[in-house]
Amino acid sequence: MTPLNPTVLEGRHARLEPLQMGHAEALLEAAADGALWESRVTIVPGNAAAMDDYLTEALAGQADGRYLCFVIIRTADGRVVGSTRYRAIALAHRRLEIGSTWLSRSAQRTAINTECKRLLLAHAFETLGCERVELVTDVLNTQSRAAILRLGAVEEGILRRHMVMPDGRIRDSVMHSIIAAEWPAVRAALDARLAGGKQA
Repeated sequence: MTPLNPTVLEGRHARLEPLQMGHAEALLEAAADGALWESRVTIVPGNAAAMDDYLTEALAGQADGRYLCFVIIRTADGRVVGSTRYRAIALAHRRLEIGSTWLSRSAQRTAINTECKRLLLAHAFETLGCERVELVTDVLNTQSRAAILRLGAVEEGILRRHMVMPDGRIRDSVMHSIIAAEWPAVRAALDARLAGGKQA
């Protein structure tokens, strides 16, 4: 598997650019669209101090090889509408996770999420040489679980008592995966959805 380096991934509806500290204000504006910090099932910073901590941790994790972080830009108006990253990177085992994804309310249930996943999966399988891509979400996040299944991922099971959320709740997580042998069929289905203007 090829080592990960910051890169730009561009599609018709969305562009993924390397995350930087300078994105703090734009990300706060994106999070304010829907008051995303109020969600119990995602971790989204809601003020300047929390955003600074979020970006500092993300970029530190990227520096030590744990993450590769992106901002999500809506191509229609050039606005930052969220963030996503590769995480749980295991070069020796040719696997990684797509996670820490959040989108402004106005960008949710649009083609943006579908295309972001299409871009990230294509880069993982076709450029980086992954054998497995994981997608993990809160067991309570029914919207995310349904979207992941629509991508063509396989639900593998529940990771019990997996994470402590900011409000102290101990989260169970649902593990999904797509493997390299499945990618051509998943890619074709995603391309068909995007051609039809459907969301994930």
